[in-house]
Amino acid sequence: MTTPDLAAPDLVAPDLAAPDLAAPDPESNEHETFDEIEYLRIHQDVAQAIARGEVASGYAHYVAFGVIEGRALPSPTHEPRNRLLVSHPTPASVPPHETRFAIDSLIVAPAGGLMIVGWINDAHDPIQCIRIAGAGWRVTIDRARFVRVRRHDVEQALDRNGQHPFGFFGFLHFDRMVDGAGPCLVEIWLAGGSSVLLPVTPQVVGDIELRDIALTHLGTASFAGNAAVERVACLDAGFGDELVRFNRAITRRIVATPYVERFGPTGKAPGARSPRGTIVVCLYGRAEYLFLQNCLFAGLPGIEDYEFIYVSNSPEIGETLLREARSSSLVYGLPQTVMILPGNAGFSGANNAAAAIARSGRILAVNPDVFPRDPGWARKHLDVLDNAPAERTRLFGVPLYYDDGSLMHGGMFIDVDIGLSMASGIPRARRLLRVEHYGKGAPADATRFTRSRPVPAISGAFISIDRAWFERLGGFSEDYLFGHYEDADLSLKSIAAGTVPWLHDIRMWHLEGKGSTRLPPHEGGSAVNRWLFSRRWSAMVEAGLKGPSPTYPAPEAFSPGPTTRARIRSTPAR
Repeated sequence: MTTPDLAAPDLVAPDLAAPDLAAPDPESNEHETFDEIEYLRIHQDVAQAIARGEVASGYAHYVAFGVIEGRALPSPTHEPRNRLLVSHPTPASVPPHETRFAIDSLIVAPAGGLMIVGWINDAHDPIQCIRIAGAGWRVTIDRARFVRVRRHDVEQALDRNGQHPFGFFGFLHFDRMVDGAGPCLVEIWLAGGSSVLLPVTPQVVGDIELRDIALTHLGTASFAGNAAVERVACLDAGFGDELVRFNRAITRRIVATPYVERFGPTGKAPGARSPRGTIVVCLYGRAEYLFLQNCLFAGLPGIEDYEFIYVSNSPEIGETLLREARSSSLVYGLPQTVMILPGNAGFSGANNAAAAIARSGRILAVNPDVFPRDPGWARKHLDVLDNAPAERTRLFGVPLYYDDGSLMHGGMFIDVDIGLSMASGIPRARRLLRVEHYGKGAPADATRFTRSRPVPAISGAFISIDRAWFERLGGFSEDYLFGHYEDADLSLKSIAAGTVPWLHDIRMWHLEGKGSTRLPPHEGGSAVNRWLFSRRWSAMVEAGLKGPSPTYPAPEAFSPGPTTRARIRSTPAR
């Protein structure tokens, strides 16, 4: 590991020519962010000039005279935090400071946001905020928005024992486009009132790349204490919300411009029936699952009543996927649609986009590595829809099996983990929700886990949901990144809206984790998702939905009928 350069940086600011600001621009909102009171406090002569009627305001003085005169602006201590502002010229110089620090990288996505990574020895005078000024813009990021992490290289160089997190990284989502080219000035303001200044040339990237960089930093960061707990705890102060907003903006842009092509029977022939179910399969990185699923689903009784939609989160496999669809439609004759997205919209965004073009009133979200264990599954699924009460079919899942024949999933329940966070320097209990599977690892004939019954949640590997109910719930939440917890979130939304999910005995194989490739950003995404799921649903879970035998919304809600009154309990996994 490279030892950091601990020499004091050159703190001479670059020569910034003052812009031509002879008069205020009436169309600009610059005055809304100008700290009038503080400007007059530090420039008493201007306040006196206003009192004499010589100038209308501090802002008017600054625009007409202050820029040319090199008047200092108020410090970032008084500026609005964590929002993009119109930039003013920075004071020509800041006195050198003894604080040792370094900015490792400043990464800007002009259409999305920025990330700053560095370290500072602020154990005795902590960071208060960091101001970053670019060409025509600036942001002041509050210290609470920074994730503080261990830097083993800095600890070694400073001969410190790891009790202080010297490293930091921060992220901010922009609500409008900025100019990311050219040098930026980074000012680090300390609680004692002093500051340090450093010119930094930013790395300009796209918004998807910035998201992945931020998540990779989060997923690989080192903390004092349990990294899994600290990784979630550090999201509370704003970093998590910024990432969620940023990802949501990316998702909406991606799903707005899909490429769609249909193959096989279209259902437009005279007398042709509309499909009764739409099987939506989200692909990531692997096109071959389309042909394999076509092979294993084709020819099964009742499959003629379904259509397939394959939606790809990997534009690089688009042409391969279209060739696979063309070939498999000729071989197997299944009606299917291929949707190619220009980027990774995650499980939620991709499934929601595909559901919007479905031709049936039933959505089946199915993983690419899920295959029929029961050859009659398609007809059995329709029989359940035709014969079971509506409240038992509005949203349901099915038993899933490992390739060795043991049970993977017989419904899901929500439990709570309690970990210790050391982020504040004092051990604090942190309660995080965890999703568990009933009967995980049980023998295939363990019918107590596969029989039809209500359950708190169902797996996103296979979800059958009434389309109208899906739309009423708002579909899968697009606040989650990539894929994790969306299925449990949909299930709890359904319970909150009055319908408990069910499990029906329609058996499928699930080659868990084989349908996609896990990359470093996914680790950070999982931490964000668990943090978000816990924040959103902890109160409801703690109110009686916790554990394998929940009592919320009522004990009888999870009792399938008079013949089996005992509530469901799990067995230890093998």
